[in-house]
Amino acid sequence: MAADRPLDAYSFIVSSVAEKLTPKVASLRVPRGGPGGSSGESLGSGVVFTGDGFLLTNAHVVGRAQGGTVSFSDGTTVPFRVVGADPLSDLAVLRATGPTPPPAELGEADDLVVGQMVVAVGNPLGLAGSVTAGVVSALGRSMPAGGRAGTRLIEDVIQTDAALNPGNSGGALADASARVVGINTAVAGVGLGMAVPVNTTTRRIVSTLMRDGRVRRAYLGLVTVPAPVAAPWRERIGRASGLRVAEVVPGGPADRAGLRSGDLLLSAAGNPVAAAQDLQRLMFAEAIGRPLAITVVRNGALVDVIAEPSELVAA
Repeated sequence: MAADRPLDAYSFIVSSVAEKLTPKVASLRVPRGGPGGSSGESLGSGVVFTGDGFLLTNAHVVGRAQGGTVSFSDGTTVPFRVVGADPLSDLAVLRATGPTPPPAELGEADDLVVGQMVVAVGNPLGLAGSVTAGVVSALGRSMPAGGRAGTRLIEDVIQTDAALNPGNSGGALADASARVVGINTAVAGVGLGMAVPVNTTTRRIVSTLMRDGRVRRAYLGLVTVPAPVAAPWRERIGRASGLRVAEVVPGGPADRAGLRSGDLLLSAAGNPVAAAQDLQRLMFAEAIGRPLAITVVRNGALVDVIAEPSELVAA
């Protein structure tokens, strides 16, 4: 009798997303070289996003490998090559050299709200086609690139309580319409996972990787968090929020320009900045070595500084 009962609304949404996305989320096997010439293999997930065999995954899944094998839920296994990887966003583009399923639909992470239901589809612990569900528990988070403390930060990531495990990396985080709004990237702790958002900035990164195989980035040397503009300033400048400088990297372009921890960034290159993405979208190749006008609130006064972003180089 239980099998004849209709699914509740929540279960219907999750199962529908799983049905649509599971065939499009692949299991990746990536060869790894070890100490003394030993070899091994790492596991991950990847999402088909074009009709001609391109997949999206995490940069840390492929590491320095040039290729590997990709397996789909219908049993198809084909080789892939790494087209390009961007460790700072933890995104990589692959291309399968054989048949792939129809692509997943990419959504828009900037439309997400805290509390919205999301579904994670991937291959945790090598178990293909695993599905978990939860909600967006926070937006605009930061995490160390590669998951290591003391390295550069990946900013503007999505935090979710949909269960993630090793092997989920590179899989899809989807909304209730099965649109991929994030690429799962890390387990942040018990009950917390992180995903790189699919938005205007990451679409540009993906397009650049497909075209050039790498992303040249400008670097300021700032860690920022969204923060409200103090009430006396809101009416005067017509802004309710900005980016609080949490950390300035010693000797970096921001430090040389005189930016300080505690400054509240209002604009950069004449554009308002209220979220990490607002600053990130300016930090591409064309900004390298060029003056960048930045306005901040400091100690109750507006301060204008000119920074000159340098090129971000691999650590």
